[in-house]
Amino acid sequence: MQSLRRRQLNWLAGFLLASYAAAGLGSLFTLPALEGWYRHLRKPGWTPPDRVFGPVWTVLYTQIALSAWLARRAARNEQSSRPALFAWCAQLALSLAWSGAFFGRRSPAAGLFVIGALWIAIVATLALAARLSRASAALLVPYLAWTSFAAALNWRIWRLNR
Repeated sequence: MQSLRRRQLNWLAGFLLASYAAAGLGSLFTLPALEGWYRHLRKPGWTPPDRVFGPVWTVLYTQIALSAWLARRAARNEQSSRPALFAWCAQLALSLAWSGAFFGRRSPAAGLFVIGALWIAIVATLALAARLSRASAALLVPYLAWTSFAAALNWRIWRLNR
């Protein structure tokens, strides 16, 4: 019993580490672009203040990790969790790719392309997680909502700065 509990905690720690690593790597693209490039972009009036993004993403990345952990934990066996975890890895990679495209390349157009793929990957992850755990899927709903908002914001920034 203790061994199973320890393994579960190790999986949780691994998912949290992967999520926060993606966030940290994404900030390597984001932070250098904030002061100069991003501040000078024309943005819609409904753009949230910069101070909102950090706390929102911290909560979302935590929920993303918890979602993967719950899906893996609920799976009948390791094989049954593979599709959901593969999709989870894909959406995490695309989240990082969006930071690289939008902020790293300083390209709202490239960001728009990547965020479209990210949105699809989140929907797939949510659907696959729902087969294993309702709670796992529910934890991804705020992420999907925020990414939908971010996609609309990305699109508007692209339109305003072409």
